[in-house]
Amino acid sequence: MARPAALIDLSRGSPTALATDDPRYTAAEFPSNKLLYLVQLADARGIDSRPWFAGLALGRNQVADPALRVSYRQAHTFVRRALQALDVPDAGLRIGREGTIGGFGLLGLAMMTSRTLGDAMFAGIAHHKICGCLLDLSIEPLSEREVALVAWPRFGDTELLPFFCEELFASCLMTARELVGPKLRPLRVEFAYPQPAYAGEYAELFECETRFSTTQNRLLIDTQWLARPLPGYNPLTAKQALALCAQQMTPDGGEPHQEIVAAVERLLRSQLRQQPKLNDVARTLNLSERSLRRKLAESGRIFREIHDRVRAERALQLLQAGALSVAEVGSEVGFSDPREFRRAFKRWTGMPPQDARRAAA
Repeated sequence: MARPAALIDLSRGSPTALATDDPRYTAAEFPSNKLLYLVQLADARGIDSRPWFAGLALGRNQVADPALRVSYRQAHTFVRRALQALDVPDAGLRIGREGTIGGFGLLGLAMMTSRTLGDAMFAGIAHHKICGCLLDLSIEPLSEREVALVAWPRFGDTELLPFFCEELFASCLMTARELVGPKLRPLRVEFAYPQPAYAGEYAELFECETRFSTTQNRLLIDTQWLARPLPGYNPLTAKQALALCAQQMTPDGGEPHQEIVAAVERLLRSQLRQQPKLNDVARTLNLSERSLRRKLAESGRIFREIHDRVRAERALQLLQAGALSVAEVGSEVGFSDPREFRRAFKRWTGMPPQDARRAAA
């Protein structure tokens, strides 16, 4: 798989310079796995992680939510702060070593039930974003005997490259060994950054030749491993799991929301019964009301439109489920007067609630 030309061009810049040039920098599309691991590491070391969330429209109690999606900007800022506070140089290796295939969720299920290790690897590469991977990846055949997992930084961001590469390659190796056994050893691993002081830990973990200051970040394995059959092969389960992974890649079938829009939607969904106002949401996000209005406007959105859409989506879900009356559904999305809810629902969807319920029957 060739690298996208845009990424090659972007590698010449810094993430700060690209933040206003590339909307992907603030698109909320990554699960919060990395953030959660770092919070857990902080807890184990008795370090307060709350300052790491400042200005990110995130809270500590949210990072364990599997539905949470963060932007590259949020993740980069958080990880940089965490590594500075933790002062654990080999944090990436520590987190990666503890990785198991179960930690990959649906993608782990898809990989476990794949026909071969090669199929599992390709599934992992195709859906790596849903595991919170912040690098871009590809599989590249090098010869009849060698194939490489290649990783490169997004937006030319090399500041956190050691942490991201350590965590990625370590967790990939541990997952592969879980699938085919501990005898799997890479042919070589290469890293496009200088050798760290703890390089001996690389050799101990990977059990192969390790090179630093190379032109690429690569983990090379013998191609014979690709054909190794997996004991959990189940074609139906693999197909179903991959379909669900694809849905997670593009929730609602569209582009990922900008981070501020995603943050507002997340808060509204959790507080619909309370009918939160703009100033309530701004205060929870540690923003002024004026700043929140401005940020939403920069994303082409307004608060009322977001609030109405979230309420309409939730109301439609509840109506189609059929367990609640129309009045109860209205109460769930913040309306004390059923008549007011009926008018609002018709304004949102073009039909009264009863028709929406009958259409789903």
